[in-house]
Amino acid sequence: MHKRILIVEDETSIRDMIAFALRKADMEAMQAADARAAQLAISEQVPDLILLDWMLPGMSGLELARRLRKEELSREIPIIMLTARGEEMDRVNGLEAGVDDYVVKPFSTRELLARIKAVLRRSHGDDGSGVVELGRLRIDGPAHRVFAGDEAVTIGPTEYRLLHFFMTHPERVYSRAQLLDHVWGGSVYVEERTVDVHIRRLRKTLEPWQLHDMVQTVRGSGYRFSASV
Repeated sequence: MHKRILIVEDETSIRDMIAFALRKADMEAMQAADARAAQLAISEQVPDLILLDWMLPGMSGLELARRLRKEELSREIPIIMLTARGEEMDRVNGLEAGVDDYVVKPFSTRELLARIKAVLRRSHGDDGSGVVELGRLRIDGPAHRVFAGDEAVTIGPTEYRLLHFFMTHPERVYSRAQLLDHVWGGSVYVEERTVDVHIRRLRKTLEPWQLHDMVQTVRGSGYRFSASV
């Protein structure tokens, strides 16, 4: 199935250039010139990924990213920010708003396509079958099972959702609030300390296979999941 990409960019020439490159790469291109048009497009047909310009008329791409992460329909859609702002603080602000990756203008369509494919792999699993692998861990999505090597791992439902999110978003630091939004959902009231409890349970679950260190605490920021321990 073709991947559907929503391009949110107010400059027509850039939008058309990206759309042409996507079609050549066998992807479907949706287009929106501002935040309002983007939200309407998402409500009509949910894309697999959003390319979001930082500087938009009316509402910035950063603010739109924050809103999309709060809405049930769009909270799981990966977002790549297109921006001329390459400073570290700008990237941090974008990541905190829920952006998955950055492409700094000017960029080549080859680079952009590579970033899109990488983010889609992280978000949806490597082979499109619902199977996600990282290091010695494997999640069989259709069977709702976890394996460490060839051994089945007994895991609770919340720890499963937490592990699935971590394995599809590796090497990034998430605050407790962000994990609550992504794993529990923004409409559910849960205290942030609940995240710590389930992190401990997840580590205990992985401990028999010496994989508990993949769940890393980043002091003052939150948690990261990494195969590099």
